[in-house]
Amino acid sequence: MSETPLKIGFCGVGMMGQCAHLRNYATLKECQVVALAEPRAKTAKLVAAHYNVPKVYGDFREMLAAEKLDAVVASQPFDRHGVLVPELLKAGLPVFTEKPIAGTIAAGEKIVAADEASDGWLMVGYNKRSDPAIMWAVEQIRRLQASGELGRLTYVRILMPAGDWTERTFDTVINGGDEPLQLEMDPPADDMSEEVFGHYGGFVNYYIHQVNMVRHLLGESWRVTYADPSGVMLAGLGDSGAAVTIEMTPYMTTEGWEESALVAFEKGYLKIDIAPPLAIGRAGRVELYEDPEYGRTPVRTVPRMRCVGSMRQQAMNFLAAARGEQPPMCTAADALADIQLAREYVRLWKEQ
Repeated sequence: MSETPLKIGFCGVGMMGQCAHLRNYATLKECQVVALAEPRAKTAKLVAAHYNVPKVYGDFREMLAAEKLDAVVASQPFDRHGVLVPELLKAGLPVFTEKPIAGTIAAGEKIVAADEASDGWLMVGYNKRSDPAIMWAVEQIRRLQASGELGRLTYVRILMPAGDWTERTFDTVINGGDEPLQLEMDPPADDMSEEVFGHYGGFVNYYIHQVNMVRHLLGESWRVTYADPSGVMLAGLGDSGAAVTIEMTPYMTTEGWEESALVAFEKGYLKIDIAPPLAIGRAGRVELYEDPEYGRTPVRTVPRMRCVGSMRQQAMNFLAAARGEQPPMCTAADALADIQLAREYVRLWKEQ
């Protein structure tokens, strides 16, 4: 690893920009946040002072023109990505944005085209991929798929009840009291009614992490085959024939976070308890159960995870990718598949 910290510019420092991202990048020795672009002048000044960011710009174009950056972190509303991200990619730098890639397939395709034409690249922020428990689990899944020692992968189930995903982290957000901004947003999808597009937007905003996680765990594409009319459950199939279910808030909790994943093989499984998205210094928990054949004692492994939250590990993974040490955790093309799946689900749920 290079001893020279990467120079990072921030585009937007709203609640997620501050509480999910800037607080991590500002304290990582691998980088230095040298500038931020934020049109809310009062908030920008306060945030820069709090996190010791030396330069403040009112517009990201000014920041890109004036600063010699190594990468850009752009935490923005996802239905603005089609307007913003292609412009950022023109700078030829690694760019990080929150999930999903965009609010519509058309905007997502525009971003993928800009990514392919750029000397830089886009990493989409599916932070659960960076939870140390999931990183360990995926290594084991790939090992077991390659060896075949537990048979074939048969089933992936994700349970995602609504709960306390912020752990009161937003209590620390800095707000200078600026007037609300009127930002340019992407146009709505032209293949959905206003009502259906509203359902699509709600699903994409809240459950796109789970859509992405299924593909990450399977290691292959999958498709939606059934949409429960109540909106609580969807089912699907992976390319290899593995069954898939996502359960979407069959119950909710006012305290705590109870998201989990099960990856089943014919002769064992992995169970993952996923940490709250904004948990600080805490990873998820994973259990591997192997029962390969009669006459052998089954083995249950529960590794101790490093004390790092997924958002901080995600920042470290982005920086490592920007240094060329590993690929981005989720590329633009990879992320486009998520909103295509979401459209497929909503079509089954609301249009048939």
